[in-house]
Amino acid sequence: MFEPWQRDLLDSLPVARLATIAPDGRPHLVPVCFALVGDTVVIAIDEKPKRPGVELARLRNIRRDSRVSFLADRYEADWSRLAWVRIDGVAGIFIRGDEQQPALEALRARYPQYGAMALEGLPLIEITAAKVTGWRFG
Repeated sequence: MFEPWQRDLLDSLPVARLATIAPDGRPHLVPVCFALVGDTVVIAIDEKPKRPGVELARLRNIRRDSRVSFLADRYEADWSRLAWVRIDGVAGIFIRGDEQQPALEALRARYPQYGAMALEGLPLIEITAAKVTGWRFG
């Protein structure tokens, strides 16, 4: 589903944006850390400070409507290096389970900060692509 250059771009970028659908139908956009595992994008909900006892809006939105868009882009002053990849698809939320292990290993390999976090007991978002689009200069 992904072209080789799209995989390379995703592997090189440390952050992307996840858009979910808010209850009133507006987009809800947040920056996220991610990893690509096969053709699936995985996003951990980590231990950074959040509002205690309040589920994140992105999780509430996905539970209500699983349609999402994911955008990773590279911007540089040298416009010949511009590129982006957008994934439109559906997201699932997973908590615990052996099937998370490859995703958590990929996330920890990309983000050393995750090594000290107990991600196994926290939600994990998995995005299954329905459509992948992208652009690069030249």
